[in-house]
Amino acid sequence: MHKTSSQSSEVKDTKIKSQFVNIQGANIHYLEAGDSTAYAVLLLHGVSWNSQTWQDIGTLRLLAEKGYRAVAVDLPGYGSSQSILGAEKPFLKDFLEGLNLKKPVIVSPSISGIYSLPLVITHWDKLRGFVAVAPVGISGFSKQLKGIELPTLAIWGINDKIVPVTQADLLLKIMPKTQKVILANAAHRSYLDATDKFHNHLIKFIEETSSQIDWSVEQK
Repeated sequence: MHKTSSQSSEVKDTKIKSQFVNIQGANIHYLEAGDSTAYAVLLLHGVSWNSQTWQDIGTLRLLAEKGYRAVAVDLPGYGSSQSILGAEKPFLKDFLEGLNLKKPVIVSPSISGIYSLPLVITHWDKLRGFVAVAPVGISGFSKQLKGIELPTLAIWGINDKIVPVTQADLLLKIMPKTQKVILANAAHRSYLDATDKFHNHLIKFIEETSSQIDWSVEQK
């Protein structure tokens, strides 16, 4: 059972609301902006960050201004979210259902790959697109990911020393609707190192997922 808390508070940006939803018995915190009935984008985060990162760099506001429903979640045990033991595989599916996020694009950097990749494997039909921002775990899940026809943007910093760019090439090889973008002058946290370029590619990809395009063409 997933119950959204009636207690919510507005943060500094009045268009962005801080809220909680009960998932698997734990209170999970998230930030939300935009029309709740609009096309949804779910933003995950890396090990040293949380949902606030996406507010700080302007992603939540930008997506809302573009007409999307933007949701940034604190993964279990991060930020203001309570921990859930063994949550990696079922958590995101339950979160999507709890917030009624239908066919979202999921943006998944770094450690959040342990949550997003299992979802892509088991429930890719519940997603509109996948933005892989150097997520961990691609090699370990490569056999299960092979052949999945989910529109995917693999976006990496050229100087990533944690998850090498070769992992982007692997996604391009195993998932037929993948395109790749390499950001210059950026490392593992490419969305922080090259925020404007990251946003430009993100918005373009989101717009493309709502139209019929040729996903076999790699984007430079």
